[in-house]
Amino acid sequence: MGLYLLLLGVQGAGKGEQARYVRETYSIPHVSTGDLFRAMQTRDDALARRVQQILNEGRLVDDDTTNEIVRERLEQPDAQGGVVLDGYPRSIGQAQWLDAYLSSRGEKIASVLLLELDLFTAFQRAFGRVSSVETGQSYNIYSNSDGIEWAFVESEGCGNHPPRLHATLTETGEVLKRRPDDANAHAIIKRINAYQQTTMPLVEYYNDQGALSRINAAQPIEDVSAQINAVIAQVRV
Repeated sequence: MGLYLLLLGVQGAGKGEQARYVRETYSIPHVSTGDLFRAMQTRDDALARRVQQILNEGRLVDDDTTNEIVRERLEQPDAQGGVVLDGYPRSIGQAQWLDAYLSSRGEKIASVLLLELDLFTAFQRAFGRVSSVETGQSYNIYSNSDGIEWAFVESEGCGNHPPRLHATLTETGEVLKRRPDDANAHAIIKRINAYQQTTMPLVEYYNDQGALSRINAAQPIEDVSAQINAVIAQVRV
């Protein structure tokens, strides 16, 4: 059987880091619905045009369309040995469809990796993070900040707005990038609330199936990876 994994976790839990680790360690693709939706913007076929119309109208992509996009990706040659899914499923309906689809292929979800992180730390990791465009390395004003010069800069002509967090690599002078949505504290809190509303039912769903593995995401990255390795070793026996 293939190694089909799901990654769940609040923003800042390190899903991206761990997805890359699993991809490189176990040679299975990282399938992100965000990436799949973005890819649809540059395609010209019936499915892509349907997605483009939905997004252009400001609507959420419905479950049936999302499932079809995921099915198309899972049927590609590089996904036959398994995948690590990130951002999908987002609803019980999608989870049930995925179970049925994998079962029809003689497969199943090997494990659902829930990266657990307290919400205050999740907020800090999102609000304080910056990254290097050149290396991809991430830093955070609340934790990993060695070699970084931090400053709060007033926005020109925007006296009513709070100062912007500005970070520079001391050694090279590179100005580090900050995601626009991480600069908005209210947006971060909104994303955390949305995560709780959509993910908690999925946690219960997979816990009832015995497929849920709880991972302490407050640990150093290497320790999180080691815990994931231990889970995968168990499910592959």
